Amino acid sequence: MPAFARRPVLVLSGAVALLLLAVSGRYGYHRDELYFLASGRHLAWGYPDQPPLTPLLARLMSSIAPGSLPVLRLPSDLAMGATVYLTGCTAWELGAQRSAQVLAAACLAVSAVVLAAGHLLSTTTIDLALTTAFVWLVVRILRTGRDRLWLPAGAVAGAALFDKGTIAAVVLVLVAALLVAGPRSVFRSRWWPAGAVVAAALWAPYLVWQARHGWPQLTVAGDIAGGGSGTSAPRTLFVPMLAVLVSPFLAPVWVTGLVRLLRAPALRPFRALGVAFLLLSVLVLLAGGKPYYVAGMLPLLLAAGSQPVVDWACDRPRRAALAAAFALSLPVMVVTLPLLPAATLHRTSVVALNYDAGETVGWPSYVAQIARVYDAVPAGERAAILASNYGEAGAVDRYGPASGLPRAHSGHNGYWYWGPPVGTRTVIAVGFGESFLRSAFRQVRPAGRLDNGLDVDDDEQGASIWVCGGPRAPWPEL
Repeated sequence: MPAFARRPVLVLSGAVALLLLAVSGRYGYHRDELYFLASGRHLAWGYPDQPPLTPLLARLMSSIAPGSLPVLRLPSDLAMGATVYLTGCTAWELGAQRSAQVLAAACLAVSAVVLAAGHLLSTTTIDLALTTAFVWLVVRILRTGRDRLWLPAGAVAGAALFDKGTIAAVVLVLVAALLVAGPRSVFRSRWWPAGAVVAAALWAPYLVWQARHGWPQLTVAGDIAGGGSGTSAPRTLFVPMLAVLVSPFLAPVWVTGLVRLLRAPALRPFRALGVAFLLLSVLVLLAGGKPYYVAGMLPLLLAAGSQPVVDWACDRPRRAALAAAFALSLPVMVVTLPLLPAATLHRTSVVALNYDAGETVGWPSYVAQIARVYDAVPAGERAAILASNYGEAGAVDRYGPASGLPRAHSGHNGYWYWGPPVGTRTVIAVGFGESFLRSAFRQVRPAGRLDNGLDVDDDEQGASIWVCGGPRAPWPEL
């Protein structure tokens, strides 16, 4: 085995974590972060759209420093730094020399998926780090034959399943790939089923919750497959989006890694991992999943492709071309990170290229406008706030108390389980259509539209605010 480039890889991972921490306080909460905070106040073994790990982290970090974005996002910063470090470790496990280990870690450090996901506390961020750790452990098991490592691998997979279900697909395709491409000897080890039992035990509470509530996660998955998510993409864009996840200019590194895993005699023990990536891509594509669902295996491909790329860059022109690929990849930071002033976003294409950027601005302004409508309700009429989605409801719950607003209600995802308003006949409804509201209330009148004041075209800009009264049915029925 070559020497491990511990110091430079650590420097890269630390630089990524520090960069993400430095910009973590800019703009504001993402709609999903507002939802995680609300979910953390209603801790459960599951939610209709996610396991409980990320809401638990949101509650923990907000209890340490209430209202602090940098503290809330600290787990993501550290997770992305660890992911970069594990990429270098995986390259070492595959026999890469020091320079190639650094190259693999550097490619991931400037990747769009690490910078965009790492800026926010999300299930994607934690899942990416844990999936990378799981794949690294599998590589180590295949290299060393230390079957006892299936136990920590199972624990890591279980932790990932407690955060997001995508690693279940990774495990599924890995088992199929090992059966097809080998080495099948791993299935003769008693540690392999032991690791599976650990993973299943960690996942079990969430599965029990889903079963007791009618498997709502399947409904959410179907909605995502139908394009119902803000980050959903047509199937025709799946392959181009794969190229963008790292960088179009550095995609040749991981493509080389995939080819090498599938064909190079030196990596024959790891061939199943290349097959697993192909199977995972096909599975996600057919299921209508998002392209970044396969991102957890990209560090492996970068690790596998780094040594051939270093060997290729053997003269000055080729080294210059590699340096240019990195230089051309750096401007992605302007799109993935909140570097531009929020007031200038509407004059750029940042929001068009990065949906999540638009969802991190405007929430205090939106809640202030809802508060003005709420304050205009005649004294004696106790009003409730009804939001059309968890972003609006989460924003009211986060910023509303300072303006005297009650907690929000919504029928969207986890909010449905937290119940309807009680004992009120007047409602401030946000984001609904008029015909829908008239089917539920006898009096419906417009009270304004949301405006973030930045001219940013996000999901809430221009949403209607209504004052409704005279519900046509009891609240549980509505």
